[in-house]
Amino acid sequence: MLIKALRTGCMLVTFGYLSACASTSSQAPQTVVLAKPLQVNYQSEVALARLGQMLNSGEYNQEQMAQLYYERGIVFDRVGLRALARFDFNRAIQLKPDFVEAYNFLGVYFTLAEEFDSAFEAFDSAVELAPDYSFAYFYRGIALNYANKPQLAVADVEHYADQAPNDPYRVLWRYLIQLEAGEPEAQNELVEALKDYRNEDWGWQIVRLYAGEIDQQTFLGTTMDVQGDNRALAERLCEAYFYMAKLAQRAGDPQLASSYFKLSLANNVYDFVEHRLALFELNRYESQI
Repeated sequence: MLIKALRTGCMLVTFGYLSACASTSSQAPQTVVLAKPLQVNYQSEVALARLGQMLNSGEYNQEQMAQLYYERGIVFDRVGLRALARFDFNRAIQLKPDFVEAYNFLGVYFTLAEEFDSAFEAFDSAVELAPDYSFAYFYRGIALNYANKPQLAVADVEHYADQAPNDPYRVLWRYLIQLEAGEPEAQNELVEALKDYRNEDWGWQIVRLYAGEIDQQTFLGTTMDVQGDNRALAERLCEAYFYMAKLAQRAGDPQLASSYFKLSLANNVYDFVEHRLALFELNRYESQI
């Protein structure tokens, strides 16, 4: 396992704090897997320069300008420049008031800022314009959950999960929000989905962890089977540590959860929902201190 880890560019490190925490959580692993943090790549820098030139050229009509702002917002979001991304998504909607995807992104940013009323307005606009746009239901469900409306959130994440029942992440988020709402069938539905729909998607390893089929050390070991691809490893670790943090939260160990959220952030996978929410959760912890 260590040889494979070195080949993929990751490291296995024993952290004293996490080892100490093992006594408070029977599932806590003794070692931590690390990837090389992702950096802003050349393609993203070139894309930002090119889109900036196109936006300043005066050669495009209003709808085309809206699309260009949206595309630049996506790149800003990917490299972690979220204030600039939010500005571009706003501009896209000003130029094209029926821009569903831009409404969805704005809803995400409003959620992260805990501006929940504005988030709901943005997600509602996306759903009204495109009732089949599943991501708006997903993110609205997350916003409702963080706004302490888990019962309403369940309806959205169940709709989201029903559209692709073989997607492990949809299964997982339905489970997480069902738990928040006190749904008695949450665990049974998770186990049934694992039995009925499990495939080769690595995300099912997270579901296996939550279903109790594997422990956290075994689970972390599954992240390293990425055949030398550091980006894939960083993405997996971003997800893995986020969902381990959520388990620590459920176990009543906020200090361990905070450590895992920080490890999730350490991979710099800015455009993953797990990265966004890890930072959101940490900010909430800090506001309570």
